[in-house]
Amino acid sequence: MLQELYQPNQDFAKDARIKNMDEYHALVKKATDDYEGFWKAFADEKIDWFKPYDKVLDESNAPFVKWFDGGKLNVAHQCIDRHLETQKNKAAIIFEGDRGDKQVITYLDLYEEVNKFSNLLKEDFGVQKGDRVVIYMPMIPEAAYAMLACARIGAIHSIVFGGFSSEALRDRIEDAEAKVVITADGAYRKTKPYMLKPVVDEALTGETPVEKVLVVERNHEEVTWVEGRDYSYNELIKNKSAQCDAEPMESEDPLFLLYTSGSTGKPKGVQHNTAGYILWAQMTMEWVFDVKQNDTYWCTADIGWITGHTYIVYGPLAMGATTIMFEGVITFPDAGRPWKMVEEHKINQFYTAPTAIRVLHKTGEDEPAKYDLSSLKVLGTVGEPIDPPAWKWYYEEVGQSKCAIVDTYWQTETGGHIVSPLPGATPIKPACATLPLPGIMAEILDPETGEKVGEGESGYMCVTRPWPSQIRGVWGDDERFKKSYFGDVTKEGRPVYFTGDGAIYGENGYITITGRTDDVINVSGHRMGTAEVEAAIKKHDNVAAVAVVGKPHELKGEGIFAYIVLKSVKDDVANELETMKEINAIIKTEIGNIALCDDMVFVPDLPKTRSGKIMRRILRALAKGEKITQDTSTLEDPTIVGQIEALVNAS
Repeated sequence: MLQELYQPNQDFAKDARIKNMDEYHALVKKATDDYEGFWKAFADEKIDWFKPYDKVLDESNAPFVKWFDGGKLNVAHQCIDRHLETQKNKAAIIFEGDRGDKQVITYLDLYEEVNKFSNLLKEDFGVQKGDRVVIYMPMIPEAAYAMLACARIGAIHSIVFGGFSSEALRDRIEDAEAKVVITADGAYRKTKPYMLKPVVDEALTGETPVEKVLVVERNHEEVTWVEGRDYSYNELIKNKSAQCDAEPMESEDPLFLLYTSGSTGKPKGVQHNTAGYILWAQMTMEWVFDVKQNDTYWCTADIGWITGHTYIVYGPLAMGATTIMFEGVITFPDAGRPWKMVEEHKINQFYTAPTAIRVLHKTGEDEPAKYDLSSLKVLGTVGEPIDPPAWKWYYEEVGQSKCAIVDTYWQTETGGHIVSPLPGATPIKPACATLPLPGIMAEILDPETGEKVGEGESGYMCVTRPWPSQIRGVWGDDERFKKSYFGDVTKEGRPVYFTGDGAIYGENGYITITGRTDDVINVSGHRMGTAEVEAAIKKHDNVAAVAVVGKPHELKGEGIFAYIVLKSVKDDVANELETMKEINAIIKTEIGNIALCDDMVFVPDLPKTRSGKIMRRILRALAKGEKITQDTSTLEDPTIVGQIEALVNAS
């Protein structure tokens, strides 16, 4: 890996919220010396309380903790109402559709639209505080209105990613016992309409808890309307009042559920509560992205994932910034699409996944130079470790060697970032998450002893004290919550939060995430994270993307099977064999003979969800020659599985 440190841009650092490492360490010391006082100061400063809280932190029933107990607030008020006096005519959301259609929604517009939506839910659908509402929507403004309307009236929203199948949608509806589903007839993808309402119809066959379905007519394709159940948002919203008081919510009232994707068996509903979640969403927007109120910020995620919740809607709006909502595919009609948008909207912070960066690099390496990207101040990555070649291109070509890259580490369960560089302070090591954020007591622990590991040693990535935005429970299943997150590692005799990821300490306490501990390959008794092997393979000049999995091996227990996407493909067996040799030579140099790949298959692409997550379970099954039984409808390209299977069988 690249070892050099990239120092913060000093011109940027002068005006950053955290300007240097001395300020970072001062905040860390404050949190260490007076943990509750640290959080109290920020809660008092950042939250517009309806009623002050009685106690900062209650750990008496850990891991079921309470933050700011007794306080009252409302997240929609925090995101909208409190900004109206000073910036009602400022853009809150800039929407750009797949086809290039645009809409600017001011804070006053947002206030009125959310209030009308709130009144619709209360008056027409009977939605009350505590009711669960499932949102199955495309990336359109009405999706944000729906989230904020639920927050305003105290309903608990559960967003299901718009690419999930009817079966996945039904499972989540049933687990949450949702009484209402909000959806759209469809949306656009690569200028072509696709449908959502038929998926909802299929999910609601037979007996379900759903009483009403609200349909936003986005692409006006013909859909089936069930009398007495289905209603047009476009029609009902016309006569609604734009006045609706925000419901005072307890600090620990649930704000939303978000079901973890890729889990086996019953879906796991991650529950986030009100005060702690919105506090950390706002703080990380300010610290990690250094977003100022006049900035325009773009996160390319989907609201169906936690990134979309925290860093498209709640975080940016809570701090009064302008957030971009984008319906389309960032590589369509070409790989210049995101850079064209940066130039047009003068975007200051750009946040995307390493998968997207690699695709943009592969398909449009020279595109950034065609646009004026001088407005950019901070670049971000999310979702997986970023490899050094992609990092270098992102830094030099997109950021013009002046923008910090914040390689953020966090999860659905953490609510917001927990380990990340600070753009004005942290010397950045490419492909490294660097240091825990102030207030986050994150440590790499030995799973056997519970002791903190030393420099150069790996262990389990844990957080040893509760923090405000942490998961509050698994909906309806307290035992699963305790077992899933607090059942693996103890420190000083007490359970601590285990992220499920492995990590390794570098110099100065820098943390590099090595991947899921269940994404570990055991070769001849040697355990290694898949991310480590993938990072080595990506150093080959002709490798665009890679995923490695374990495959049963008669002698070694497990061998390493690599699926590799090449930048340039030549239909030449000899050339492929030479490339394989070169890749293994790099692995030998970077890791050692133990990590050499037993199998390599060159594939046109990897099976990814529309959010960019690689579906490793599919790749593991293909490597073992097993039949694919799981749902592939959520993949960006469902046909890729068959293509890969044919190549594996032919190899």
